[in-house]
Amino acid sequence: MRETQEQQSMRLHGPDSQPVQDESCVIDQLLSLRGARVLDLGCGAAEKTRQIAEQYEVAEIVAAEVDRIQHQKNLQIDDLPNVRFESFGAQAIAAMEASFDVVVMFKSLHHVPVADMDVALKEIHRVLKPGGLAYISEPVFAGDFNEIIRLFHDESLVREAAFAALQSAVAEGRLELVAEYFFMNELKLDSFAQFEAGVLNATHTEHNVAPELLAEVQAKFESHASAAGYAFHIPNRVDLLRKAEP
Repeated sequence: MRETQEQQSMRLHGPDSQPVQDESCVIDQLLSLRGARVLDLGCGAAEKTRQIAEQYEVAEIVAAEVDRIQHQKNLQIDDLPNVRFESFGAQAIAAMEASFDVVVMFKSLHHVPVADMDVALKEIHRVLKPGGLAYISEPVFAGDFNEIIRLFHDESLVREAAFAALQSAVAEGRLELVAEYFFMNELKLDSFAQFEAGVLNATHTEHNVAPELLAEVQAKFESHASAAGYAFHIPNRVDLLRKAEP
């Protein structure tokens, strides 16, 4: 559900009814990437980087990841000639002023240390060209999947802090709100082992879950079993921001 700045102020949580769709559909609606120089901050395992590189006629993507283990894995990717992998965080972007048309962050702003979130948005403003766009996609801490995550890693406060930083950037005039979009993405998993590998054992966060808590997490996860496996609808918010023209 897309809402422009004129329609309402920014909101942490979206409406009760939201479309279930792949984020590629949202990108199609909100961004024009042909010929753009793109910075992907917090690219993780580069799934979205690959999608953008292969589906849109971008000039170049600089894909940055602060997790050194994941960055080393990304450097082994050799079939994306228009992608350059770098290692730095959003709070210290290794790029010149006004050097990107578009900056994207997929589920990564809330991973920036809270004390550095405002700095990160100032850095995004610095590296964007005048009129350039920042696409900030964040998971909303709600729904069944997040209730499982909450048992061992409650991200509600950091996600609220990320939203507050976005509000401040807009309120202070550093970035203009173009649109705010709410949607659900469907996450399908085959087993708890897949959940462990992708979430509990992610290299960017050390969870150290004790055996008793792990059993509780597994029991809650297994309560969502169905004949088709495990499916979760995860709410998301996208804030599309623009650097003002001089």
